[in-house]
Amino acid sequence: MAPEVFFSVCYLDSSPPEAVRNLYTFSPAILDGYCRHRVKYADYPAIIPEEGHTVRGIYATGLTDANLSKLDFFEGSEYERKTVSIRLEEKDTNGNIVLGETKTTSVYVFIRPEGVERGEWDFEKFCKEKMQSWTRGDWAFDQDPDDRAKVESAAV
Repeated sequence: MAPEVFFSVCYLDSSPPEAVRNLYTFSPAILDGYCRHRVKYADYPAIIPEEGHTVRGIYATGLTDANLSKLDFFEGSEYERKTVSIRLEEKDTNGNIVLGETKTTSVYVFIRPEGVERGEWDFEKFCKEKMQSWTRGDWAFDQDPDDRAKVESAAV
C-alpha cells in the first residue's frame, strides 16, 4: 500500500504532520509466490497466490492495532490478512538494488481469484489517473462491522 493511501485510511490525510509520519517507516520489498492484478470493475489491485511471480510492494513498520483495524475495514471482506515472509530491497555500494533481510509481515490477499483481471496491475497508471481520488481527506468508508478483512490465525 502506498504511504499516501495508508495515511488517508488511518489519519484521513494523505500527508499528516511530520510527527505522525515519523512514527512509521516504509521500505521497498519483494513478496515471492504472489501476483498483483486489477480487481474487475475497480481501480484497485489485489494480490493472489501465483507460483513463479513476485510482487514489489512496501514493508511498513510502526503500525498499531488501531491502524490494522482501520486497514481491515478498508480492505473489506474480499481480503484476508495473512502472515508472509518478504525480502527487503536495498542498494549496494554501487547503487544497484539487491535483496536484503527477510522479514515476517502481514499482507491482504484477495479471496476471490476469479474476480481479478489477468495481467499485472499498473501502479504508475494508478498514480497518474486514480491516486487523487484514493487519498483525499474528505472521504470516508463505511465501517460495517461484518465487512472487514478476515485475519488469518497465527500459528503457535
